[in-house]
Amino acid sequence: MSRLKEVYKEEIVPGMIERYGYKNVMQVPQMEKVVINIGVGEAIQNAKALEAAEGDIVTISGQHPITTRSKKSISAFKLREGMPVGLKVTLRGERMYEFIDRLMNVVLPRIREFRGVSPNALDGCGNYTLGIKEQSVFPEIDYDKLDKLRGFEVCIVTTAKTDDEARHLLELMGMPFSKD
Repeated sequence: MSRLKEVYKEEIVPGMIERYGYKNVMQVPQMEKVVINIGVGEAIQNAKALEAAEGDIVTISGQHPITTRSKKSISAFKLREGMPVGLKVTLRGERMYEFIDRLMNVVLPRIREFRGVSPNALDGCGNYTLGIKEQSVFPEIDYDKLDKLRGFEVCIVTTAKTDDEARHLLELMGMPFSKD
């Protein structure tokens, strides 16, 4: 069992019950899944870009991504319906806890001039989305083998009903929120 999952069961659940007064352990919000999404707009001209991004996302997540395709044709971008425009991976269970643990304790502190993540990036339903500007902050990525720096999005989906509950859950898990 991952370290973060043990912390959740032993410390976070009792803390959340005490703060919000849940009557049942099953009412306590938990992480449902983590979705990692890379938009690869240059894949329209360069098919190799999709392969390079796929290699990066496999290295970061330990799981093979699915290709996301465009829903509409946009002539200004030379984009046709059904063309590949990105990649995404959904992590659940142990892989999810391991990834979040690595993200909060290894990756985020490695970002230059890091002052914490925004506490306001919740969507109103208890889901938190975090943008990372470059994949090179992950220690498993070899900087010398990168073809291009790509940003990506990490969406943490929780079972929390409100943003306040989700924020408190992530805070207890160790998410480094900024103090401003």
